[in-house]
Amino acid sequence: MATCWQGLWAYRSYLIVFCLPIFLLPLPLLVPTKEANCAYTIILMALFWCTEALPLAVTAFLPIILFPLMGIMDASEVCIEYLKDTNVLFIGGLLVAIAVEHWNLHKRIALQVLLVIGVRPAMLILGFMSVTAFLSMWISNTATTAMMVPIAHAVLEQLHSTKKDVEEGTDNPSFELQESSPEKDGIKLDNGEVTPASLEQKSPKSQEQIRFTQGMSLCICYSASIGGIATLTGTTPNLVLQGQVDALFPQNPKVVNFASWFGFAFPTMIILLLLAWLWLQVLFLGFNFRKNFGFGDQEQEQKQAAFQVIRTQYKLLGPMSFAEKAITILFVALVVLWFTREPGFFTGWGNLAFANDKGESMASDGTVAIFISIIMFIMPSKIPGLTQDPDKPGKLKAPPALLTWKTVNEKMPWNIVFLLGGGFALAKGSEQSGLSAWLGDKLTPLQNVPPPATALILCLLVATFTECTSNVATTTLFLPILASMAQAICLHPLYVMLPCTLSASLAFMLPVATPPNAIVFSFGGLKVSDMARAGFLLNIIGVLVITLAINSWSIPIFSLNTFPSWAHSNMSQCLLPAANSTMSTP
Repeated sequence: MATCWQGLWAYRSYLIVFCLPIFLLPLPLLVPTKEANCAYTIILMALFWCTEALPLAVTAFLPIILFPLMGIMDASEVCIEYLKDTNVLFIGGLLVAIAVEHWNLHKRIALQVLLVIGVRPAMLILGFMSVTAFLSMWISNTATTAMMVPIAHAVLEQLHSTKKDVEEGTDNPSFELQESSPEKDGIKLDNGEVTPASLEQKSPKSQEQIRFTQGMSLCICYSASIGGIATLTGTTPNLVLQGQVDALFPQNPKVVNFASWFGFAFPTMIILLLLAWLWLQVLFLGFNFRKNFGFGDQEQEQKQAAFQVIRTQYKLLGPMSFAEKAITILFVALVVLWFTREPGFFTGWGNLAFANDKGESMASDGTVAIFISIIMFIMPSKIPGLTQDPDKPGKLKAPPALLTWKTVNEKMPWNIVFLLGGGFALAKGSEQSGLSAWLGDKLTPLQNVPPPATALILCLLVATFTECTSNVATTTLFLPILASMAQAICLHPLYVMLPCTLSASLAFMLPVATPPNAIVFSFGGLKVSDMARAGFLLNIIGVLVITLAINSWSIPIFSLNTFPSWAHSNMSQCLLPAANSTMSTP
């Protein structure tokens, strides 16, 4: 009997893939409507995404098969959804991030900031959190965490070493990043990077040192997730929101762009990061703030040794190369162009030079990202000159470009591009089949619930759901439903879509919830209960901060106190003056 159950468990993915479509078939057979057919596709994909019986990207291709065969959309219409402007923005942003990572500019930034902040316990945690959050605003959360965790453990190893270790100047091999030794035992991530399963312990650690190590590990994975919410390209759910808003409300004046998102999400990120720092400090360092901030002369030798680790690694990087300087200039130019394209509170360069008949910018954030990326493929990585080819003496060789297709092909997560496209196809199918309108009609009783309470409940629901499934899949499934609900109850769609998108990044409780959590957990020293205890309250704090943001500074940015004309549907009467307010006014 045990062998039978083991066999079923071993073949569970195959059984789910074969049995689920058959199990759900009564829905389209008994209710032969487009709405039921679309609901069948969405439920099937949701279950596949939750169970991961198929790879997430493979599941995202199902609308290409099911929508045409069920009479929901033409195949040509479905396929267009897989490479929209939002996907192009995602690709362009990742190309720039890959260049930053390839030339080690992110490591230089991290070490420089840590040198400034120092190694006092509380400030050390704040320093690692600040650096990790800043880097994850621009490059992937996974790559940021994979780089920062070995640095943190090397610093802690020196900080906790005995006086004898410090005097002898023993080396710390744990500081070496894992890219140079992929053959070591460890966890292999989707992007091909390998992280070690554990680090060697030089000597037994006290309970205080163990807790400090745990707090340092968690601060990195948590700040990677928190930092990603600050920019539109920081994490994929943000781009899912932009794409869904543009797909579901094509008349909207590009209300979600880089500048408007940054104005809303960056203050949210700062507040949440500081509260997370305070919570981790109290949980793992205790209430002795004098000791946490390093007042006193105790253990100065150990602190100096840890500081020396950071300084040594920074010196090993050498002076900034031409490639690093060029990427820094291009990166700054990218951010400036994003902010000034169509900021809303003044006329941007897109409105002035590339405006359409309505005065709106024809160039998008994706246009800017691809433009800067192409420059990186053109610009050489060294000052142009004639150099000898070391492999072929006597022949001249030009330096490689800042970015090469070989590097891009190794590091680009193409699966996320397809996953985004699948989400946009689902949203379009829901709209064309009438499922969105049907759901909106069924959700009209929620009009009697105060909007802040509605947003809070939905945030808690999404934050719970994202602990068990991909944050991209979570936003892809929830956002079209929330948009329909908002239209039905005369609520500004962004009032519920924005907070739920941010809540999808609050995956703090489980190692499997997000790749940064898994990386940190793989380094050892943490139990699931440690992460769950720290992450539970942090989830609550995150939801409360997001609720504060959506009810305060986001209102003037997105005009959330009125129901927009671009969200009006034939099913609602929300444009009537009596029902034109999102939130009650005195």
